[in-house]
Amino acid sequence: MKVSILDDYCDTLRTLPCFDTLAGHDVTVWTDHVDDIDILAERLSDAEALVLIRERSEIRSALLRRLPRLALISQRSAYPHIDINTCTELGVLVCSDLHSSSPSYATAELTWALILATMRDLPNQVAALQAVRWQTKVGQSLLFKTLGVYGYGRIARVIASYGRAFGMNVLVWAREDSRARAAADGYDVAASKEALFAESDVLSLHLRLVDATRGLVAADDLALMKPTALFVNTSRAGLVEPGALVAALREGRPGMAAIDVFEHEPLIDPGDPLLAMDNVVCTPHIGYVTVDEWELQFQTVFDQINTYAAGAPTNVVNPEALEVRTAGDSAVSGEE
Repeated sequence: MKVSILDDYCDTLRTLPCFDTLAGHDVTVWTDHVDDIDILAERLSDAEALVLIRERSEIRSALLRRLPRLALISQRSAYPHIDINTCTELGVLVCSDLHSSSPSYATAELTWALILATMRDLPNQVAALQAVRWQTKVGQSLLFKTLGVYGYGRIARVIASYGRAFGMNVLVWAREDSRARAAADGYDVAASKEALFAESDVLSLHLRLVDATRGLVAADDLALMKPTALFVNTSRAGLVEPGALVAALREGRPGMAAIDVFEHEPLIDPGDPLLAMDNVVCTPHIGYVTVDEWELQFQTVFDQINTYAAGAPTNVVNPEALEVRTAGDSAVSGEE
């Protein structure tokens, strides 16, 4: 099959052992990011299979209708960036393993690294030392402080365990069934969403971005946080009401933020206000970007291409597309 891979910024996939499983296919890797539909349609004009790196590119109806040879989209995780209905209409199969085997430990590790770096003001301390200035600020410890965990899915449970290991009081708020799981795991459950924001010294957001959670964190929530508190988002920017975090930081509640996700990615605007704040640590959506994590994830993504090519697709999101494609193939061949 002719396979196109989008948005491999660091040209990493070719270096992974799992890339060898695509040896029987004609593979093109694109290392830049393009939003222009005309350019994408030209690049992908002969693609039969498309590999997506999470949600870096949106695959909407206008583009899909210009890709007559496309039969398969293979990726991992959720798919709010893909027009599933149009894929089904056109007979394009979408295969995605929703982290069925494990959480993203890489994301959990980055989350904890951001917490430590921000609480101890590491980026500013490093920059100061490079400028030959010694000890410019006194940081905060985590021991005995309250870690608020908003959501209690796979990654959140790992974060909660890290907090416990660092001697923190872990406080959870989530859906009712998730709160019950957190309590069963021995964690305290907040009395309310408002209590979570008000009582947390560090609050880490771990929710999926769906219609029901978009803008779930509002200005009023952030205003409840302590002026010494840290707000952490390694999930999705859309979980926070647009503009609310910047406004809250300017008002001093919370006092700090650590952010790995942004409304528009890749973020290439040097004037973005979050980048100019010395009480904010920003990273370029690298939570899941490690060699180890990518080997795990893309082994599955590439397996989905090979199982499709073998006639036995796996992790199918829209099985109805198979019927559409089969009907189209039969019409072309003249079968009745």
